[in-house]
Amino acid sequence: MRPRNLPIALGLLLAGAACGPAEVVVTVQIETENPAGDGTVVLSLSNVEIQLLPYDRDQVFDSLEAAHPTPEPPIPGALLGARAGVAAAQERWQIGERRWNNLHDTLEKITETMQQHSRGEARYVALFQEFTEHEAQLERVEAETRAAFAEFSELQRVSLSQSDSLRLLRDAWSDEAFADAPEIFLAKLRASGLEARVDTTDPSGVARENLKVKPGRYWVHARYELHFTELYWNVPVQVERGDPVQVRLTRENAQERIKL
Repeated sequence: MRPRNLPIALGLLLAGAACGPAEVVVTVQIETENPAGDGTVVLSLSNVEIQLLPYDRDQVFDSLEAAHPTPEPPIPGALLGARAGVAAAQERWQIGERRWNNLHDTLEKITETMQQHSRGEARYVALFQEFTEHEAQLERVEAETRAAFAEFSELQRVSLSQSDSLRLLRDAWSDEAFADAPEIFLAKLRASGLEARVDTTDPSGVARENLKVKPGRYWVHARYELHFTELYWNVPVQVERGDPVQVRLTRENAQERIKL
């Protein structure tokens, strides 16, 4: 497993205060489920660290991995299956919660309408019958949701236990395989004659304040953690003088990786 926070070339120390004439603007947005209903919405991701590097960090990791005498401990299929089971149980639980909330809101609206009629009115009787039917549905959904949450919690407990054991093995392998990575990064940074920069996206999902560099070949690196996976970006970009170079990081140009 590739280290999350290797010192990027210790090399940010060499970036200095000098700003080149070229500017890079990075926007991080992903499509996600609409919490208010059906479909998806575009979510701008704030507080995402953006690294602008004048070398391909993945190429370094790939070379070191190929040279290491033992392969990285693989993720067993059983663990992937367990993760899928956790995700499915979580979805059932969340669907149940949404159904419960909708039914609860419906009951409140029916109650408000009933208060506008006397008990002897036909409209009141019809509303009372509707209320009773929805109340029975609410009780069933509540029981199903509790069961789904219990299933999700147990599956997650087992999955996390398995993940913890594997993560220790993969971290130990990573420490050995990539021990020389910081030194290689520093050498590549010096050889490039360019700067490395780091910035963080603002509430609108944009980073630009500290991404001014000399023209040249760079890679935009970032990560964003989801529940069971992470989105990983290592996007090459040619930086030229003139208008700011616009880079969009989305699900489409990310790798989605298992997160242990």
